[in-house]
Amino acid sequence: MGFADRIKAFFRRNTLGDEVFEDLADLLIEGDIGASFAFEVVDALKQACRKEGITTPEAARAKLKGILRPHVRRAEFRIDPSRLNIVLMLGVNGVGKTTSCAKLANWSRSVAPGTGVLLAAGDTFRAAAIDQLKIHGQRLGIRVVAQQQGSDPGAVLYDAIEAARAGNMRLVIADTAGRMHTRADLVKELEKMDRIIRQRAEGCAYTKYLVLDATTGQNAMRQAEIFHGAVSIDGIVMTKYDSTSKGGMVIAVSRQFGLPTAFLGTGEKYENFIPFDTERYLTDFVGE
Repeated sequence: MGFADRIKAFFRRNTLGDEVFEDLADLLIEGDIGASFAFEVVDALKQACRKEGITTPEAARAKLKGILRPHVRRAEFRIDPSRLNIVLMLGVNGVGKTTSCAKLANWSRSVAPGTGVLLAAGDTFRAAAIDQLKIHGQRLGIRVVAQQQGSDPGAVLYDAIEAARAGNMRLVIADTAGRMHTRADLVKELEKMDRIIRQRAEGCAYTKYLVLDATTGQNAMRQAEIFHGAVSIDGIVMTKYDSTSKGGMVIAVSRQFGLPTAFLGTGEKYENFIPFDTERYLTDFVGE
C-alpha cells in the first residue's frame, strides 16, 4: 500500500479525536517529513479543525494538504536559447545520478527541439559511470565528452564547455562523482568544478541539481546540508519516486533549506522523468 493510500485509509477509519491526531503524527513521521515538523503540522491541523468546525475525515485530509502546500516548492527548468546552459548533477553514489543526466538530456531535447545537448562524464572516479553515460549517449544519439578513469573531472568539464561552444550547442549536462558527504577531499573537488564553470563559462545559465533517492528518508537531509553548503544547490531531482515511495523528504528539504524540487524520476525508462508539480505531489502524498 502506498503512503497516500495509508493516509486515506487512516482518515476513513478514524473520527477526529485527540488520539487520532497523535497517530497521524506518527504516520507523517513515517512519511519522512521529519518528527518536529510532523508534530507542528498535526498541531496546526488540530487547531484548524476546531476553529473551522471541521468534523469529517475527508475535510480534515483536505485541510492537511492546505497546511503542507506552503512548504512544497517547485523549480522550473528552462533552457535559455540565447546562451550556453550548464547543469551540474550532484549527489552520493547509488541515487541514480548518471541515469538522471540522460533522462534530463532526453527531456530537454523533447521540449526544446533543435537545442544541441551534450553530456559530460565528470564522474571519473568510476569507470562504470563513464561507460554507463556513454551507453546512454549512444542510445539517445547524444554526444558524450569523456576521458579515462582517474582523469581530472575539471578537465572533462572544461572540454565539454569548449566542445559545446565549438558545436554551437546550448546545453551541457555534467555528471559528477558520487561524493560521499564524509569525504572532504571530494567536496573540494566539487567546489573546483563549480569554479571552472564560473570562470570558463561566465555569463552562462548555470544550474546545480542535487539528486536524491526517494527511499533515502531523513538521510537526505544530511546530504542536502553538505552539498548545499559546498556549492549552493538550485533544486532537487528526486529519483525512484513511484506509488510505493513516501517522498516526504521533498517537504523536509524544502522547509529546512528552501530548496525547490525540479524533477521526479518515476521509473527506469528515459520517459519516466517529469517536471515537479506541487498539486500532483500533494495528491500523491495525502490523496485526493
